[in-house]
Amino acid sequence: MHFEVLVEDQSGKKALDILIPKIIGDQHTFRVIEYRGIGRIPRNLKSGIEANKRILLDRLPSLLRGYGKTFADYPPNYPAVVILVCDLDDKCLKIFRQELFSVLNACNPKPETRFCIAIEEGEAWLLGDIPALKAAYPKAKDNVLSHYENDAICGTWELLADAISQGGANGLKERGGVGQEKSIWAESIAPHMDVAINTSPSFCYFHKKIRELI
Repeated sequence: MHFEVLVEDQSGKKALDILIPKIIGDQHTFRVIEYRGIGRIPRNLKSGIEANKRILLDRLPSLLRGYGKTFADYPPNYPAVVILVCDLDDKCLKIFRQELFSVLNACNPKPETRFCIAIEEGEAWLLGDIPALKAAYPKAKDNVLSHYENDAICGTWELLADAISQGGANGLKERGGVGQEKSIWAESIAPHMDVAINTSPSFCYFHKKIRELI
């Protein structure tokens, strides 16, 4: 099976390039494609933004239509699937999933697709494996990590920054380069992660959906 994985930013790609092989092994292929932000689903399901802007949800209707046509030509013994991975942020999960499925259901043919939403943010998946986090950052602050509840709506990346970054989230914001720092976290923590025991429910959903497919 081949997996086309769409993510909203560079840090998501950095993490999944490391984590997906731990889930699928070497008998399957994958490609993680990063975008430059999440954006929003167009109201008329017609992408009105230039393709070179690479904003994930704005491009999603045309992306899924294209994958539907492309996947129809794949041989039956080597199917392909789209996995969309993005942050929930402050959206309602139920409504957001309904909007995503409305995009998929408008495709003819429809590509095999799974929607995997990180709650609240992708850093929740890193915080779902505290031993891995501590292996990458031995000086991580336990008094900060101990207050974290998995997949809580709490300002996830800020909490992680408070635990491992000099000056915490406020210091990082003052220095700038938040996106670059998130990529460093992903590259540092993901190699240590055990995908079978992550305590983030949204990561477990992602893991389960991929395992079901293969």
